[in-house]
Amino acid sequence: MTNPSFSTVRRERLRSELFGNENYAVRHGILLLLAIKDSDIRLLTLEQCRDAVDKGLHAGGAFSSIIPLVALFYGGFLHLEIEDPTRRGQDIFTLSKGHAVAAMASVYAELGYFDRMTLKNSRSFASILNGHPGPILPGVHIATGPMGQGFGVAQGFAIAGRTSPRFDSYCMTGDGELQEGPIWEAVMYAGQNHLDNLCLLVDRNNGQLDLHTRMVFPMPELEPVFRSFGWQAYTVDATQFDGVVAALERFRFGPRNGMPTAIICNSRKGFGSFSDFLNKHKVTMPDSLIAQEEALQSAQRQLRIDEFVLYCERLGSSAEGEAARDSLLEAAHGMHLEIDWDSPARRTVTTVVGPVLTRRAPVRNKRISYEAGLLPQLDRKKEYAASDIVTAAMKTFARDAAVVSIDADLASTSGLEAGVAAVDQKRALNVGVAEANMMLIGEAFAALGCNTWVSTFCPFFDWKVLRRIAVGAQERQEAMDAPDGWLSEGHGLDLTFLATAANFETRTNGATHMGNDDSTTFDAVAHLKIIDVSCPQQMLSIMRWIMEGGRGLVYLRVMRTGSAVLYGSDYVFGFGTGHRLLASPADRATILSSGRGVHEALAAARKCSAEGLSVGVVDMPSIDEELLLELYNSGQLLILAEQNNGYIWQNFLKVLYRHRDRLKADGWDRIITINTLKSDGRPQFIHSGTYEELIAAFDLSPDAIAHTIRKHL
Repeated sequence: MTNPSFSTVRRERLRSELFGNENYAVRHGILLLLAIKDSDIRLLTLEQCRDAVDKGLHAGGAFSSIIPLVALFYGGFLHLEIEDPTRRGQDIFTLSKGHAVAAMASVYAELGYFDRMTLKNSRSFASILNGHPGPILPGVHIATGPMGQGFGVAQGFAIAGRTSPRFDSYCMTGDGELQEGPIWEAVMYAGQNHLDNLCLLVDRNNGQLDLHTRMVFPMPELEPVFRSFGWQAYTVDATQFDGVVAALERFRFGPRNGMPTAIICNSRKGFGSFSDFLNKHKVTMPDSLIAQEEALQSAQRQLRIDEFVLYCERLGSSAEGEAARDSLLEAAHGMHLEIDWDSPARRTVTTVVGPVLTRRAPVRNKRISYEAGLLPQLDRKKEYAASDIVTAAMKTFARDAAVVSIDADLASTSGLEAGVAAVDQKRALNVGVAEANMMLIGEAFAALGCNTWVSTFCPFFDWKVLRRIAVGAQERQEAMDAPDGWLSEGHGLDLTFLATAANFETRTNGATHMGNDDSTTFDAVAHLKIIDVSCPQQMLSIMRWIMEGGRGLVYLRVMRTGSAVLYGSDYVFGFGTGHRLLASPADRATILSSGRGVHEALAAARKCSAEGLSVGVVDMPSIDEELLLELYNSGQLLILAEQNNGYIWQNFLKVLYRHRDRLKADGWDRIITINTLKSDGRPQFIHSGTYEELIAAFDLSPDAIAHTIRKHL
């Protein structure tokens, strides 16, 4: 028999029976049903291990998480629309401790997010069920792992869930994850901002990878720690359902008091398994051990069924007993359990896995609506700071409710908060000095379909967070591209990293703040579009380009102080397109640059022109492969003048290698690089100095660039 969708009506009925009814008989019977469901999920998890490509399983953390997961998903707490997991207004679950993916996948297969066959051949390259969850798997919104980052995103979901339509955000972490810093950035922010629609379940199994029997870092009593940050916290025994269910009840159905909830679920690695072999972080199980464990789990399941049947028989034949029994049958149906009540000799409880209910998500229109006539009009005789452009433009763009910004205590340099808050301050967030949390909140809003902007100084973006976000972005794209994928067009992440004080713009702040190595470092992150802005008009056009939607992950490097306007109002930005600002058939050299370096290049070209040398200038805000090849083959002297570790140069080398069959053989001696690398080509950090001191020190002033051109010509 197939099981229909666990609808909102059925969930509300189960909620009523479990918590709204003071009938102890019903409440206790449902706890017995949850115990049967516990056995089902353990058996499905073992099935995954048996069929995994490596026979592997993160057993310790998966098994200890099953009771909290079963209580949450089958206890009537979640409002889920399994047919369309992307529809706003339903609750969202985030598995931050990604190593427990096998347990979560068992639940998701049962509920109908994907077919049971997905559980086979897991962890293989051909499978969408990997060693950690990600959005290639239906119903999963972000990619997570053991890095403490999933909770920060769940906190972002909770922020979004406080607006209309409202919803709750649930997250599960491990106690090992609590050693990660981003967890506590999110804990502080959630408590301070009264996210009482956020529930965190901590699987405190008192073990981790290196020491599965204890923690490397001794953890304090967590309940008072969470309370000190403005949370309500409960410590429960997660080796049985009573305490977990009661704590979830207090969160879901109790009064909201402005405090997020933490439920510390005390357990141990591998709890619920019969062999201590499964207590370790990860195991590779031989078939004989899997068969033994499955047999014992099946036997335990039957004992639990017998206990439930006996309990139902003891309810008697009174009207109250019949009503309680009917309620339990309905509750079992909602838990994907079918009870054969017509065979008194052998009443059975059958598990129903599926059917698949999740359909391909509807297309999202990511284009931001705005009136172009309200955008700022720039005077080419004036100078503008990028932050002023951002503020003025966001006052127009943010009229669309999909635009969201998050700053990390540097809002005055980005201009985001002032612009967005002028329209709706609830969508202009500031997380303080917590860049990882800023990025995680931004990912949450982007996953919900928003055009999201996050900002801090160039070197302050967290590489580890950025990389995981990019992994999730790729998996979303894979789910969109797959013929049978669950996501459709418009479900990518539109997330802009507004990187302020690029190149030499930090000036006298010192080496830790200087943005000379960020672009070359982040160039190794897949799917990240890096743009270096040279002009206020260009900045405005780039913002319009991003507001068209579907631009993905954009790393946008901007100047901190004002600059002249280089382009007219008709300028249109295109990613992968460079621009010839000065060009003549008489040119003997061309200077390539980006950011403020373009202004120095123009000044250098004018100096050369005064001496009778015709020199062109190319602004390359993003890498234009065809223009680079054209310049290489032009026969001109090429000067790559960059106020960083040579981002254009690094990419020029890649382009030349890929297209080496199209190149003139004598071009190498016509390429001159001036950047912040040492003379031996090794990177370095830049210390304090005025802008004028810095460009002089690295031969990037107009005089120095002009001298280099004269010397080589």
